[in-house]
Amino acid sequence: MKVLTVNIHKGFTALNRKFMLHELREAVRAVGADVVFLQEVAGSHRLHAQRYDNYPLGPHHEFLADSLWPQHAYGRNSVYADGHHGNAVLSKFAISHVENRDVSIAGPERRGLLHCVLQVPDLGPVHAVCVHLSLLEAHRRLQMQMLCELVQRDMPAQARVVVAGDFNDWRRRAHQQLELGANLHEIFVKAHGRAARTFPARMPVLRLDRIYVANARHHQPLALPRKPWSHLSDHAPLAAEISW
Repeated sequence: MKVLTVNIHKGFTALNRKFMLHELREAVRAVGADVVFLQEVAGSHRLHAQRYDNYPLGPHHEFLADSLWPQHAYGRNSVYADGHHGNAVLSKFAISHVENRDVSIAGPERRGLLHCVLQVPDLGPVHAVCVHLSLLEAHRRLQMQMLCELVQRDMPAQARVVVAGDFNDWRRRAHQQLELGANLHEIFVKAHGRAARTFPARMPVLRLDRIYVANARHHQPLALPRKPWSHLSDHAPLAAEISW
């Protein structure tokens, strides 16, 4: 199974300078992933639809999925006067279950864990969780605790699990908490000893984005070209291959 995760910044480059969703769709398609984890996906935005001639009429995850990922799910997290955005999962496999679990703590930040059960031929169920955690460390700790509870309480003991997304974990505290609390292992940490640098995309310094797995037989990171990704969002993507 090839997976890709990327925070698409609602289709805009850093600082919202340019709308790049069409170019981003081509880059996502070129990776050839079986499952795509997306964060900051616009479900709708009235003002942007009026301002940009090439703004899609429907939700951005449907525009990105097109005909390559017939199965997709969207979890609406942030709602405002002009629209809403959240997380999304695009899948080449059937999605038999979808839950968007609210893990918002307090204040204006709205966060969710989008949990999908994928039915993979000749393998069975794979649990995919798309994550975008808080900017505040105290909130992230609580949200990761809720993620551990989701894995421990709502999935079988030997479940095949992929958790991917934007953890905002710039202090790198997530690895130990998720390993001890849910037996989740980060693919880039296992391969290289540390998480990948993903933010800001043009010159990555912070290691914010992750791909964690549980009960995988084998996994390895995949190298992605710097361009065009460095010009498509404020986050660089991550990709990996996983064998069960």
